[in-house]
Amino acid sequence: MLKQLIDDSKNILKKDPAARSLVQVFLLYPSIKALFWHRIAHYLYGHGHHLAAGFISQHSRRKTGIEIHPGALIGRRLFIDHGMGVVIGETAIVGDDVTLYHGVTLGGVGGSSGTKRHPTVGNGVEIGSGAKILGPVSIGSAARIGANSVVLTDIPAGATAVGSPARIVDKKEKHYVYAI
Repeated sequence: MLKQLIDDSKNILKKDPAARSLVQVFLLYPSIKALFWHRIAHYLYGHGHHLAAGFISQHSRRKTGIEIHPGALIGRRLFIDHGMGVVIGETAIVGDDVTLYHGVTLGGVGGSSGTKRHPTVGNGVEIGSGAKILGPVSIGSAARIGANSVVLTDIPAGATAVGSPARIVDKKEKHYVYAI
């Protein structure tokens, strides 16, 4: 897990011009703290320790303002910039190298336990402040979602979507290159 946290910290240092050092990122950025606690909670959740996972998740929420359900699947190098008010639901799947800004919700729109109720976000996606992505929709790799957009339908890879409800304003053939 330490290797993942260092990888996450290096990613933030690369993406955030305000970040000055790995030590600063590791000690002060709420994104790193939320990911650390989420990984522990996710492990416990996956092994049937739902109550313990819930306690850890709620502790992280109180400390960081970022709420990630222990059941959510989070990829490598997630960067939650500022973080306050970010919510990631139980059946959400977040790919590698995703950037979320403050106030983003990856939420559900109902459904029953055991069904996919939350979004799937591809690799290299950027989601602007206040955006709400609701339901079991898919956001394709390298897509961009504008600030305060409300996404209720699938967004293809490489597209830029804005508005409420979100509509595609730009679709480029972008291919996500997996960073090693």
